[in-house]
Amino acid sequence: MIERLAATAIPVFARLVTGVRTNWLGCKPEPVQRVYFANHASHGDFVLIWTSLPPALRAATRPVAGADYWQKSAVRRFIGERVFRAVAIPRGGDAQQAMELMCDALDRGDSLIVFPEGTRNATDERLLPFRSGLYWLARARPQIEYVPVWIANISRVLPKGEILPIPLLCTLTFGAPLKIDEAEEKSAFIERARNALLALAPECAR
Repeated sequence: MIERLAATAIPVFARLVTGVRTNWLGCKPEPVQRVYFANHASHGDFVLIWTSLPPALRAATRPVAGADYWQKSAVRRFIGERVFRAVAIPRGGDAQQAMELMCDALDRGDSLIVFPEGTRNATDERLLPFRSGLYWLARARPQIEYVPVWIANISRVLPKGEILPIPLLCTLTFGAPLKIDEAEEKSAFIERARNALLALAPECAR
């Protein structure tokens, strides 16, 4: 009961605070297994993506995040484990362990929310360099759709170090799904994925 109440309350609160608008430009919210990959500027990023999905898709979509973040308090552990069903990646663990955890979630039929930059972008750059995890995940599970999602304005709603959000308008733009080509090299796929995400950014962010 508590999990259901939290799963209902969180999207309502997120919409009230951010007035989030969702643009499905390159795909539709369909029951297709996907890995949503997005720019990362705030702890609220995955919440907005999760909130913007229809309830049925939301129930089958899990954010990937550092285990240390979710284990800082009992409340975070409850929300991470019982509400978001987050895939918690141990900090400092090896890449193979992280890949196994994500692949296990995909093999169970879930979709994922990931942030290829690997950390929040607190710079003036539009995007930090992508880490290689997205490539290896696509190589391991090539049948999955990889959907770019640009999150606009969230860094102003929940600035780094702040606890309470500032009510502002946010926009999420979902692009066309990518799939890895059989012979595609790591650098080529990473560049293609990064460019697909940048193409969704508002003009003022380019």
